[in-house]
Amino acid sequence: MSVRKNKLNSANMVTLARIVLIPIFLVALLVDWPSWLAVPRLMAALQPWIAAVIFTLIAATDGIDGYLARTRNEITTFGKFLDPLADKLLVTAALLALVSLGILPAWVALLIISREFIVSGLRMVASAEGIVIAASWYGKVKTVLQVIAIILFIVKDSRLFSDANGMGLHLFAQAVAWSVMGAACIMTMVSMADYFRHAADVLVGPWADEADNAETDANDPAADGADGSNGDVSGSEDDTGGLAGVRETPHG
Repeated sequence: MSVRKNKLNSANMVTLARIVLIPIFLVALLVDWPSWLAVPRLMAALQPWIAAVIFTLIAATDGIDGYLARTRNEITTFGKFLDPLADKLLVTAALLALVSLGILPAWVALLIISREFIVSGLRMVASAEGIVIAASWYGKVKTVLQVIAIILFIVKDSRLFSDANGMGLHLFAQAVAWSVMGAACIMTMVSMADYFRHAADVLVGPWADEADNAETDANDPAADGADGSNGDVSGSEDDTGGLAGVRETPHG
């Protein structure tokens, strides 16, 4: 029972609330006001802004749950899994919604979402090898730029800009939105390259040489008879799980 309580601490509850609020954001962004509500024209014009406010509030909770987890010592494995998942769900949902509305080109969403899959795969491989790749400032800047860009894309075609006198304000909103989105795409690629740099040892690192050396020693008759116990190398490899066991030996 204590384990379950620890999993549902205040930090994790905030993270869960972020996930639960994502459908509300999508409804506010994608669904037209029902005619029976008799919503005034001004309220209908504010619909993108209402969706942008909801998205901003949801994104802001990312800092809240992190603060609670650190200050209250509520960092859990469940929270480490849930927090990045909530971030990815929010950004992915917003990008796909913008694509469905015809506001954002599909290639932008594909670029950003593909990066998340690739980095998640790298982290999984690194974790399996006992290596933790810490989040860098590249990733943090990328996240902030993505959030700002999504907010700008939500509101850039709203009536506040499109109905303004002249096209100057609308063009300015378009230029700012695309400038931030371009910067977000660049940082998306830079942060992915940074992950590959830190994961180099996982992908093509020295552990491959260690495995080759271990295999050579196992096939060397002199090495087998050095301690008078022929076959101990293969036996220890079987007991420790093959390649993983060979890797752990120098650290033991």
